[in-house]
Amino acid sequence: MSENSRNRPARIGQRTLLSLLPMLLASPAFASEGLNGAGLGFLWAIPFAGLLLCIATGPVLFHRTWEHHYGKIAAGWAALTVVPMLIAFGFGTALSAVLHTMLLEYVSFIILLFALFTVSGGILVSGNLHGSPALNTGLLAIGTLLASVVGTTGASMIMIRPMIRANDNRQHNVHVVVFFIFLVSNIGGSLTPLGDPPLFLGFLRGVDFFWTTTHLFGEMMVVAGALLAIFFALDTWLYKRDASLPAMRDPTPDRDIKIYGQFNVILLGAIIAAILVSASWKPGVKFAFPGGEVELQNLARDIALLGIAVVSLLATPKQVRAGNEFSWGPIQEVAKLFAGIFICMIPVLAMLKAGKAGAFGPLVALVTNPDGSSNNVAYFWLTGILSSFLDNAPTYLVFFELAGGDPATLMGPKALTLAAISAGAVFMGANSYIGNAPNFMVYAIAKDMKVKMPSFFGYMLWSAGILVPLFILATFIFFR
Repeated sequence: MSENSRNRPARIGQRTLLSLLPMLLASPAFASEGLNGAGLGFLWAIPFAGLLLCIATGPVLFHRTWEHHYGKIAAGWAALTVVPMLIAFGFGTALSAVLHTMLLEYVSFIILLFALFTVSGGILVSGNLHGSPALNTGLLAIGTLLASVVGTTGASMIMIRPMIRANDNRQHNVHVVVFFIFLVSNIGGSLTPLGDPPLFLGFLRGVDFFWTTTHLFGEMMVVAGALLAIFFALDTWLYKRDASLPAMRDPTPDRDIKIYGQFNVILLGAIIAAILVSASWKPGVKFAFPGGEVELQNLARDIALLGIAVVSLLATPKQVRAGNEFSWGPIQEVAKLFAGIFICMIPVLAMLKAGKAGAFGPLVALVTNPDGSSNNVAYFWLTGILSSFLDNAPTYLVFFELAGGDPATLMGPKALTLAAISAGAVFMGANSYIGNAPNFMVYAIAKDMKVKMPSFFGYMLWSAGILVPLFILATFIFFR
């Protein structure tokens, strides 16, 4: 096996974790403090847009350069933000904003991601079943629900290889992977903040942990239920066609499914518990540092998450992680890229906070009705369209700010607006390979396992023909 082949899973994993990365852009005091957004022009948004564009296109258009220099590219865009801030606003304001971001949000972000990645990487599903329409639909349903518990990235990593192995003796199996991306890598993550980064971002902004469970349940059930029904009908038809063709040799004969590293399932529950406790326990103790202060409950949560990750590392047999092709490479990419993302977002958030007085005033007009109320249809589709081609978590944050940025108001009088933003970000990340990082991970793994995946635009034909009509239906049912 070549060196490139051995390293491919690590590179796939690096792209995978990009769907989790922007979670902690969401602290209420995040980084724009001290900046007057009304006085900032569009030039301040160029580093943020440029870095997101590089993340979206680098692995596809200039793969080798990106793999070797992504850290330098991120640092370059960050420098294009910090240096002008120093010149325009002075050392004190710039230092306060950067320290607040890096010492509070960024450190907590890395700790949370490290815990989730370490624990989910210790769960291995082995074995093989025969991919009948009923079994495939059942596996997709399980993966869809699992995505809201371990995240779209975790569910995709755990489920995709067993799903492909179950269907690797069929002539027609591309649709299995396409629907997997629709459901497990995207729509299934809509019921909890752990499911998809935009929702965790909202949780850190102050949205209740179970708000998404109650307010997106109907939308998720309608869209996911329709997709499962369409898949079952399509898979049944193609299964019968396969039966009329010469039988293919099964490269992985049927054998019982086994799950290794079950202890990590308990540790995933411990992660959820730590997050819930940090949201409800308010001792009122704070520790100040230059640029901000950390609350005791958040410090205790971070320490608990580190402890959970260490327990997972010590308790999980090395063979289990080897079976998952586990690598620390993704964390390295996370650390470098999102240090840049966090810094580049500083002036953008300040501009959004300025509302109609800021450079994004025209965007505010698009999502506002003449009477001043929110245009929820526009929020759903604009959030969704941008989430189709940019990372959906920063997109969520943009429209969260445009809707006012106050979690109490958005969970109350503007609950439908927040639901539209949340659903647009989570659902429509499935519209393209680059809408959500697990999409590209699943695509790469499927190709490596000899599935003849559609091209970038070929996949979009699938999403345009199947997803877009369902999103139109959801618009009329829920957001008008």
